[in-house]
Amino acid sequence: MRNVMKRRGAGLVLAVAVVLPVTGGPALAVPAAPSASPGAGDPGAGDPGATLLPPLPVRLGEGNPCTGASKQTATGAAWSQTALGLSRAQRISRGGGVTVAVVDSGVATGVPSLSGRVESLDGAAEDCVGHGTFAAGLIAAAPETGSGITGVAPQAEILALSGTDDRGVPSVERVAAGIRTAADRGAQVIYVGQALRTGRTELTAAVAYATRRDALVVAPAAPDAVAHEEQGPDGELPEGPYWPAAAPDALAVVDFGPSGVRQKNAPPAYEPDLSAPGSEMVSVGPEGSGHYIGSGASLAAAGVAGAAALVRAYHPGLKAPEVTRRLLDTAYPSDTPRLDPYAALSLVQDHAKPSAQAPAPARMPAPADPTPHTRALTIAAVGLTTVLLLAALAVVIPRGRTRNWRPPTTS
Repeated sequence: MRNVMKRRGAGLVLAVAVVLPVTGGPALAVPAAPSASPGAGDPGAGDPGATLLPPLPVRLGEGNPCTGASKQTATGAAWSQTALGLSRAQRISRGGGVTVAVVDSGVATGVPSLSGRVESLDGAAEDCVGHGTFAAGLIAAAPETGSGITGVAPQAEILALSGTDDRGVPSVERVAAGIRTAADRGAQVIYVGQALRTGRTELTAAVAYATRRDALVVAPAAPDAVAHEEQGPDGELPEGPYWPAAAPDALAVVDFGPSGVRQKNAPPAYEPDLSAPGSEMVSVGPEGSGHYIGSGASLAAAGVAGAAALVRAYHPGLKAPEVTRRLLDTAYPSDTPRLDPYAALSLVQDHAKPSAQAPAPARMPAPADPTPHTRALTIAAVGLTTVLLLAALAVVIPRGRTRNWRPPTTS
């Protein structure tokens, strides 16, 4: 589908044309010939009652109202759920008992599919933009009556922390503080919804802090959109690195779409570790039970955070680096390995690749005492000489007797 970046004041909105079965709300016009129309197997393709879901804002310009409730509800499953094999993976694990921190624009606590599983800190219960709530839905939304949308880990708990201001603009200080606070509060997985071009020192230190507390940090390896003022003089897009994804202990994620490739003109990703569905993603908004649609590497990172929650729930003895290694080792081979939650859960440990921990250095044994070795050589030499002498006598003596040899006599 075409991904169009629209500027609203100083804000950005990802407008994605996609057709899904929906209920409720006024019917919207369906494009007669979108740039990449849904295939026959896509949800809603050819459905005369299908309509468009509203696009998810990335940031809000000054004076723009907060994102409200969507009047559209997707009744079918999103393509990403099928691509990730969630129906199989969730028969093994649903993420129960695992806390996933969402460091983003906040997470609204009144969303029905997240009801009773969201704890917010420092004002993060308000989500004016809606991005953090949308990501939380991708991670942990439970299925609702009349909707086919579900998160990757629908029994996981969400810990919401603010990484942006109320317009969705992130700061190094907010994101670093959110990561550290999440680690202190015992989050096993920490999702960061922002890709920052600055903050290497602070965010690398924050990720290392979280790793020492056995929390896995997952972050996008590219921004969802790039504002005009951040582009080069000829409109070229920045190429990173982006933080905290570029930190050594973070799991950097890039997106792909239903066709298996990224959307045209998507911001370049910087050294991603893993790829996951991130285009034409469907999830909840900050109010009500309706759905929005959006695209970007941050949404792919949300799916990986959900998969990490599945693994941590099913393999509670694994440390954060071991969870990372399991996700990478079981990924589908590609230019950037593709997330496979079912394989990550069902992998037999004996057949796994070496863990993320470096092997202990090889230790050579101390030199042996040479005395027993010398004694053994001496005994062997004497034994061999005796055998050879006896063999010679066995040949010579019979011949001597045949020729009547006699020993010499004295006169």
